[in-house]
Amino acid sequence: MKKNVKILGTGCPKCIALFNLVNTVITENKINASISKVEDIMEIMTYDVMITPALVIDNKVLVKGRIPSKTEVFELLQDKINQSEDSTDSCCCS
Repeated sequence: MKKNVKILGTGCPKCIALFNLVNTVITENKINASISKVEDIMEIMTYDVMITPALVIDNKVLVKGRIPSKTEVFELLQDKINQSEDSTDSCCCS
C-alpha cells in the first residue's frame, strides 16, 4: 500500500532539509510512498501544527518543530507500513 507523506512548512531551510531527508529515506529504502510539500499556511493549520517543519504520514502528524534523524524517519515509515499490513491480516471473527 502506497504511503502518503507530507512535509508541512513555509519553505524555510529546515522545511527543505526535512523534505530532502524524507525523500532520501524513501528512495534509498525503496519505500512505496509519495511525498509532497505543503507550504500554504491555511492548509498547514488544518493539521493543528503551529511550528514547522512537520512530518505527516497518512494524514497523521508524527513529528513537528524539529528535524528527526534518518533512522527515526525510516522507523516511522516502517511502523506505518507494519500497522497497515497488520490491520489487513486481522480478523474480527477470531
